Amino acid sequence: EHADSLSIVSLADHLAKLTSRDLQRLETKVPLQTLRAVVDLAVEIGREGREGKPVGALFAVGNHRKVLAASHEQVHDPFKGYSQKDRMVNNPRVKESMKELAQIDGAFIISSDGVVQSAGRILNASAEGLTLSKGLGARHWAAAAISKETGAIAIAVSESTGTVRIFQDGYVVLRIEPMSSAMKWFDFDTEPPQSE
Repeated sequence: EHADSLSIVSLADHLAKLTSRDLQRLETKVPLQTLRAVVDLAVEIGREGREGKPVGALFAVGNHRKVLAASHEQVHDPFKGYSQKDRMVNNPRVKESMKELAQIDGAFIISSDGVVQSAGRILNASAEGLTLSKGLGARHWAAAAISKETGAIAIAVSESTGTVRIFQDGYVVLRIEPMSSAMKWFDFDTEPPQSE
């Protein structure tokens, strides 16, 4: 038999589309706007690294008081002493600083309203009872553990692959592969047109 038609689907374009619904499925009090800002930053770090070198990162979003209590300072906190406005994750200058600071060990602790509370924190949550895929390192175990212990959403960027994994309650709930171009968001918050 001969094919009478051929469809070409750009898988890269399809995979680069993350919908707001994907994040809305997470059962969290963290606003969608904050999650999107942190996920965008994580994907940029995974895709670009820093100055051509691969970089990993770890973000704990929401329940920041519990996360701070379950962590300790690795380095002097680079965000200490700045106003809330100067620590907002959606501020382009803050994002650039975070990309630079991702090169140091430790997690970024971000409140539900998008304020970076601290950076360079070592997470002390226990990974006991957790199960992760082979090949995931300490950053991913720390993300899983802190999400389980505190209820925060944890986002880990793999230094070796650039893959972004989102953790909730100790489990990977979303995985985003690195893209060659910026991620596209699609909102489905509007109602469909009414038929007459």
